[in-house]
Amino acid sequence: MTSTEVRVPFAARAVPYLPLGLFAALGATLAYVVRLPCRTGGWNDQVTTYTNFCYTDIYPLYFDRALSTQDPYFAAVPFDKQVEYPVVLGEVMQVISWFARAVGADVGAQAVRFYDLTVILLGVCLVVGVLLMAAVAGPTRRWDALWYAISPAVVLAAYINWDLVAGALSMGMLLAWARRRQMLAGVLLGLAIATKFYPLMFLGALFLLTLRTARWRPFLVTLGSAAGAWIVVNAPFMIFAWEGWRRFYVFSQERGVDWGSPWLFFQSKGIPVLGTGDVSKLGMASLAILCLGIAVLALAAPRRPRLAQICFLALAAFMMTNKVWSPQFVLWLVPFAVLARPNWKPLVLWQLAEVWYFIAIWLYLVAQSPFSRNDLGIGDDTYFTAVWGRVITIGIMMAFVVRDILRPDKDVVRQDDVDDQGGGVFDDARDRFALTPAVR
Repeated sequence: MTSTEVRVPFAARAVPYLPLGLFAALGATLAYVVRLPCRTGGWNDQVTTYTNFCYTDIYPLYFDRALSTQDPYFAAVPFDKQVEYPVVLGEVMQVISWFARAVGADVGAQAVRFYDLTVILLGVCLVVGVLLMAAVAGPTRRWDALWYAISPAVVLAAYINWDLVAGALSMGMLLAWARRRQMLAGVLLGLAIATKFYPLMFLGALFLLTLRTARWRPFLVTLGSAAGAWIVVNAPFMIFAWEGWRRFYVFSQERGVDWGSPWLFFQSKGIPVLGTGDVSKLGMASLAILCLGIAVLALAAPRRPRLAQICFLALAAFMMTNKVWSPQFVLWLVPFAVLARPNWKPLVLWQLAEVWYFIAIWLYLVAQSPFSRNDLGIGDDTYFTAVWGRVITIGIMMAFVVRDILRPDKDVVRQDDVDDQGGGVFDDARDRFALTPAVR
């Protein structure tokens, strides 16, 4: 440190992030309030759960996945009752269930306690994820993280499932990469993939930008660290609880078309693309085509794209071609959508579509329930307006990001005189490979 440099105390550096942390805590609290009608007894009645829009997987899975009695991966239960999540998430559920069981014997009270403890963890993950996102965005754009802290879609979907755990790990990975701590980035990425599968798409984004810049060593360190972390947490279960470990992968492969997926529209209308195997292959082929297009874009653009832009495009492609698109998947995309293009108009349009889908899915399920009156729900056509609303609005955001990549002068982030605030070794890196002669 030279005589003119001054080390800023941590407390001083943390002060600008304090309001964002408070907003994230407010968002976490509002998400809890949304589900209070169910927490006080509504979960025991399906129609009440749907009409109060307070469904969560957390409460019923405490009973249905043997969490109330034993370890989810080692439990002697039928295959379809084993935990269908990767091991980090499964063990998070297990540890919380230990605390829930330790306090009292009544299994109903245990389930509510399991939900409350899980919500505390998820609320912390939301706050941490928001702060990490703000750090990635940089000083001039840290307030963009408000979208992740308190947007309506995040508040509504926060506690449906455990997705916020993977969100915090993914944001940690992105910040570690931005700070050029490649080994830490790899470890966090490996843990994120062992929590939810979608962060695997970020490896593709890193690879494409590595190919363009020839910064191979940082990428290989991150790749090796990610593989190592994934193996460390998975190997014990692969060795000692094979059937429980492979449940997630078998379930993902055999699962048919489910709620939220555009493929469900074609199935309901009798358009012949169906059969579980056909949809799996069609989904994979569609994803491969979109990823090929993203690769060409990344390698042929007049200026190297930002990492967040490629991550967003890859993740959006993964979601749009999947066999299932649950309401909580919005939590995957929000931080990357905002980092890729923090323009409020398309973001508001997309948030409205997500809120409409959140309302529509529960009203649609009410109509399917044998215990409800016919006037409580909605039909197929109304429901599918919500399904396609998400597809169209995300497609619009993807189109704007592609436009920004092809015309960097339109990128609002780069107008702040930055190259790639989250790019790490890619920031201000020279191009070493490109598909177009002009770029080369």
